[in-house]
Amino acid sequence: MAEKRKLFEEVGETGRPRQEPRGGMIDAGRRGARGAVRVWLQILFVLVVVMIAVGGLTRLTDSGLSITEWAPLSGAIPPLSAEDWAREFDAYRQIPEYQLQNRGMSLAEFKVIYWWEWGHRQLGRVIGLVWAAGFLGFLVTRKMPPGWTGRLFALGVLGGLQGAIGWWMVASGLEGTMLDVASYRLATHLGLAFVILGLIAWYVFRLGRESRELLQARRQREGRLAGWGTALIALAFVQILLGALVAGIDAGRNYTDWPLMAGGFLPPYPFQLEPVWRNFFEDDGLVQFMHRMAGYALVLLGIVAWVVARRSANPATRFGFNAVLAMLVVQLVLGIATVLYAAPWHLAILHQFGAVVLWVLVLQARFRALYPLPQSLRAAR
Repeated sequence: MAEKRKLFEEVGETGRPRQEPRGGMIDAGRRGARGAVRVWLQILFVLVVVMIAVGGLTRLTDSGLSITEWAPLSGAIPPLSAEDWAREFDAYRQIPEYQLQNRGMSLAEFKVIYWWEWGHRQLGRVIGLVWAAGFLGFLVTRKMPPGWTGRLFALGVLGGLQGAIGWWMVASGLEGTMLDVASYRLATHLGLAFVILGLIAWYVFRLGRESRELLQARRQREGRLAGWGTALIALAFVQILLGALVAGIDAGRNYTDWPLMAGGFLPPYPFQLEPVWRNFFEDDGLVQFMHRMAGYALVLLGIVAWVVARRSANPATRFGFNAVLAMLVVQLVLGIATVLYAAPWHLAILHQFGAVVLWVLVLQARFRALYPLPQSLRAAR
């Protein structure tokens, strides 16, 4: 005899008690290896940071023009014999940098700058291989999180574009009377590196939290504060490009007084080049002046964003903007020291690394304004 059911008992189609749903519906189905993808992106992040540092040192050591051809595959093998080295050195002696600046350089001295540039290019190849291995691995094993294939493929496309821009930059210094690469192209190269780094950081932030949690957090977003974060990102990117222009024409090694420049607010003869627009990109005094002014503006904008963030009820968001302001002050001090000491390589590379840290902190602060972290009721008081 069948057992009598209790009044108001919940049953399914089979007569069994209905089970409560587990988890949010947004996470139903194939979730992919979010944690593994995040670790892979973190590895890429570290490699790109190292790449930016090595690129900066390559520029500071005047090594960027030591390899005069672009050979993405065969170039991975360095010179292995005396004949190979002689061939590379002969090619270098044909370009303006050697003929106008480094005439008489020995083979031993050439090898030093050659290894810097070779290491820079080799690191680019390693980054490409790490990206390809990870992307194809997650794709083939069907571990790619839903909605992430296009984003992660775009990273690889940008990486390939960065390699092409790198050669476009180097090619500008191989002819005419150029002693260095064109500063415009250097700024493009560095700017794209920071775009790639920023995208990787943003993806790491997103993959660190479940999709349903991000949707819930989005409802609590602080739109005004996120807007200030966007403004910080935009101005910080402009400052990065100006820093590349400064490096491209060695403007950091001139006008080594502060807060004035050669005793005045403006550098002497800031508009001496024709046509006038060239001064904003090629005059060492005016370019350094713009870099200084953008730095002051960025600090002031950071203070405004920090004041707005103090009203946030979320402690993690407040801390994010506290970190941004603190790093802005550190970066300002590093910039002043770099100018006062005529941009020695150790201070210059530390200043560039400070830009990387600041860039990531600004992105993180904006992310926390858009997707506030969960907090306890006690913390919200």
